[in-house]
Amino acid sequence: MARTAGKNAADWPLRWDLLLRYRLIEVIALWEGRLTTNHLQRAFGIGRQQASKDINQYLAEFAPGNLEYDRSLKGYKPAAAFKPVFTRGQADEYLQMMHAREDLSCAFEALDVRELNTEVLLPPSRDLRPAVLRPILQACREGLRVEIEYTSLNNPEPEYRVIQPHTVVHNGMRWHVRAWCEKNSDYRDFVLSRIMDKPEITLPGEQGADQDKAWQKSLTLKVVPDPRLSDAQQKVIARDYGMTRGALSIPCRAAMANYIVQLLRLDNHDHRGPEAQQVVLGNIKEVEKWLWIET
Repeated sequence: MARTAGKNAADWPLRWDLLLRYRLIEVIALWEGRLTTNHLQRAFGIGRQQASKDINQYLAEFAPGNLEYDRSLKGYKPAAAFKPVFTRGQADEYLQMMHAREDLSCAFEALDVRELNTEVLLPPSRDLRPAVLRPILQACREGLRVEIEYTSLNNPEPEYRVIQPHTVVHNGMRWHVRAWCEKNSDYRDFVLSRIMDKPEITLPGEQGADQDKAWQKSLTLKVVPDPRLSDAQQKVIARDYGMTRGALSIPCRAAMANYIVQLLRLDNHDHRGPEAQQVVLGNIKEVEKWLWIET
């Protein structure tokens, strides 16, 4: 759910395109167990000679002994002592790669970048327009106020709002902007697809991210299997989520905690019976299944 920060690309004495190739080498080898020059050729549009050079250079200069050639596989496989150098060795890195390839395949039908035996479901896209995002991002960068025409489920009729945005966020399902709302005198989340017209940038504001207490406050959500499950069932859930000592700690901003709860609810949706769990997190009260969020 929450991702560990990786090393910044600027900290590596390499071109970013080489970083991407080395990253793909590690992800494919670790998670698929077979790396060939064809993986690099298809992903980056390079020749076999260059792909072979990239693999050899990765092994010679950065990760000696990480890969070994297997004649039966006709490719490289991770060695027993494999240790990631350009990745963290976490499953979400493989998932991100699969999502990126699915996005490309959807955008360019003739582009064959999918791997065999894999399929990725993408959430429906929202109506995020460049004419909306560009001024919002400019206002975030420069600390400006923005006038928007906004609709919501509570107020479906368009109304004008003046906001001061500070961060654009993707919560796993949709895009929103975290902003100070002058109407409500509070920080709110505004769904970008519900901004009706091109935002109009106005005067500088004084309500930035540094004054957003919920944004600045850090929380750690402790997720454990529902104690009403049997011991065997709890072990299944703990294994599913890679829990340590029966618990999973998810660091997040207080302003984002509700979205993490929503993602957990989607991940544990079940049609087989009545809802079985009460999650209480501050003022968040949601009915969940299989997981319990402790405060």
